[in-house]
Amino acid sequence: MEKKRLAIFASGSGSNAINLIKHFDEHPIIETAFVLTNNAKAGIIDKAERAGVKIIVLTNTDVSSSTVLDSICKEENVSWIVLAGYLRLVPSNFIDRFENKIINLHPALLPKFGGKGMFGQNVHRAVVESGEKESGITIHFVNKEFDKGQIIAQFRCNVSQEDTAEDIDKKIRVLEQSYLPVVIENTILKSELL
Repeated sequence: MEKKRLAIFASGSGSNAINLIKHFDEHPIIETAFVLTNNAKAGIIDKAERAGVKIIVLTNTDVSSSTVLDSICKEENVSWIVLAGYLRLVPSNFIDRFENKIINLHPALLPKFGGKGMFGQNVHRAVVESGEKESGITIHFVNKEFDKGQIIAQFRCNVSQEDTAEDIDKKIRVLEQSYLPVVIENTILKSELL
């Protein structure tokens, strides 16, 4: 069986991207094709290079073009995409081409705390300000609306009255590192075996 090639899109430090790269290193069915970033100063660049994974750095103008993204993914024979801390809207035509093959990680329990501007510490501050008793992560398919795609899985953590946004961030990172690779793997394998 030909391996399924995974592209990881990331804009920041890349802790989840690296976790995925390690998880799929020497996997019998799934391999990481490349990491794409829209941030020339992103921490993921050095990390991916050290891990021996191809890194592609594009401008925000480039990543807003479905033609550019399409061309790169076609050239690299990509069949799945994971947005792991990727802070740009994916072009509609590109989503159409990869329908139910683009997966996003969101640091809250959607549908709460989703949408434009809801990323990183913004999400965690909103959780604290709203007095929520729990938070978590949502892994979902990408559609044409921010954080509105079909939910694949959610994982929860408790939030106490004393928790700060930074405390919640630490809890969320544990969930991300524990569950994202396994959910991605299971989703791809389930889809490919149908």
